[in-house]
Amino acid sequence: MDKYGLIGYPLGHSFSIGYHNQRFADEGINAKYVNFEIPSIEQLIEVLSQNPELKGLNVTIPYMEKVMEYLDYISPEARAIGAVNVVRVLHEGSKIVLRGYNSDVIGFTQSIEPMLEDYHKKALVLGTGGASKAVCYGLKQLGLEPVTVSRYERPGTIQYKSITPEVVKEYNVIVNCTPLGMFPKTDTCPELPYEALDDKNILYDLIYNPDETLFMKKGAAQGAAVKNGLEMLLLQAFASWEFWNGKEK
Repeated sequence: MDKYGLIGYPLGHSFSIGYHNQRFADEGINAKYVNFEIPSIEQLIEVLSQNPELKGLNVTIPYMEKVMEYLDYISPEARAIGAVNVVRVLHEGSKIVLRGYNSDVIGFTQSIEPMLEDYHKKALVLGTGGASKAVCYGLKQLGLEPVTVSRYERPGTIQYKSITPEVVKEYNVIVNCTPLGMFPKTDTCPELPYEALDDKNILYDLIYNPDETLFMKKGAAQGAAVKNGLEMLLLQAFASWEFWNGKEK
């Protein structure tokens, strides 16, 4: 039986394990998906040696950047983003070959593209982690100009306190790549001038639990278009399967 899995720490509730095992059952695929909760990336070697039937991995926080030093191949997209969240595991004789990809950018661009209008030219990307990098890359592919937002000022990044009503009119696509508002802390949201939003704004939240975050509720109350990250996750999971089975473009 083939095996696939997820590495990260901590893992807690994982969308991937339920999705993939359900898919294997539905489609009669002789495989199983397991969680590998490893406290350090060095334990990846152990996971590989103890699971010779392993064909592929998803990678989540905090290893999307650290895993790259273990890979034999990194796709141009993943290298440009600086984060890998899908690893194909190949067995060539006694040698294990690891190939890295990024499915975040595929899931995100396919999910947000139908929402975009001609007047969506610039975007605020809240957060600066691996997912944020993929979102910025995807937005550029779609012809938008992204600016990241953090608590700290640095080149190409602005602080939350710099986001004025004028800024959200100009940067009318806002993507939340932070955990603010995620279950169980559902009463939190990024600090923004929500009262300045209108029907020209898109608020896209990578969080999918709860279905509607406070960030989304506040946007919807002003007439903004809102969407959570569930569709992105489904599209990512589908892309993972394509990468694992060598169907990547």
